[in-house]
Amino acid sequence: MTRLALTVSAPALAAALLAAPAQAQDKVTYQLDWLPGGDKAPIYVCIHEGICAEAGLEVTIEPGRGSSEAITKLATGTSDIGSAGIEALMAARATEGVPVTAVMNIFNTGPHAFYTTAGSGIESITDVAGKTIATSPFTSSNVFLPLVLDENGMSEDDITLTKSDPGALGPLLMTGRADAIIAWLTDVSRYTNQAEEAGKEIVILPWADAGLELYSASLVASDSFLAERPDVARRFVAAFKASMEFAHANPDKAAEAVAAVVPELSAEDVAGSWLDASKLAFNEVTEMYGLGALDPDRLEATWTRVAASQGLDEAALDPESIVDRSFLPE
Repeated sequence: MTRLALTVSAPALAAALLAAPAQAQDKVTYQLDWLPGGDKAPIYVCIHEGICAEAGLEVTIEPGRGSSEAITKLATGTSDIGSAGIEALMAARATEGVPVTAVMNIFNTGPHAFYTTAGSGIESITDVAGKTIATSPFTSSNVFLPLVLDENGMSEDDITLTKSDPGALGPLLMTGRADAIIAWLTDVSRYTNQAEEAGKEIVILPWADAGLELYSASLVASDSFLAERPDVARRFVAAFKASMEFAHANPDKAAEAVAAVVPELSAEDVAGSWLDASKLAFNEVTEMYGLGALDPDRLEATWTRVAASQGLDEAALDPESIVDRSFLPE
């Protein structure tokens, strides 16, 4: 009787399971600090490769126009969690007390650099003295420029600084109208390709190699999101970390993920950008502290530089007060 009952009831049981509604996924709004691109690959991997879905998350992405805007959207609850420069978060917490907290590091090395071409006479950062340097008006690199110059025995009076549209920086450098440009290390492939087309060789001088060691882009979240939905936040951070690891191990698939979610971008467009950006996340600092970690000493050193660059009282902020490491999986 038992065997017969199981045999008869199996089709009905299967039908019931198929008819049962799928468990609803938790919705999360992710805030970018800039437009979509290869340097943002992990969040697109999380969506396209199903890593977020496996964590029970339905993620939508909001574009951004800088870290300050991203932090404002998080502070007002427009978005739940996203990427922003931790230096911008530090300044915003020190001056405005915004309810936003860093839960994981993304780039453990600053992306700032001078780009020049072979034969320009610039072989080290001290060689920019007396040269014409072009930069974008809105890049956060401009905030740290006085510091990197000072740490190398110079001031802004020792260079001629011009500001141009970001798209014009490459042409200015390749045509010789600028001796060097200020750009991020996420754009190495782009400027290298432009230099090759112009028959030139690119030379890159990272500011981190000249004393400007600091944390940069980080995963930051609305305090209300962390307080009201801690389990969702914890699952998202774990999924994002797994997506970073996947993207690092599978750069081609990472580029394809970006292109799949953002049709106006091709995998070829973003592949080089992710390879460049991944070096800011996976390096000797990662080996020392772990992926996503926020080391207290490095965090304090970052705040010291942020305070100095923006004329803020260093005592105005305890850098430990802006981070919560409890959401980062071991």
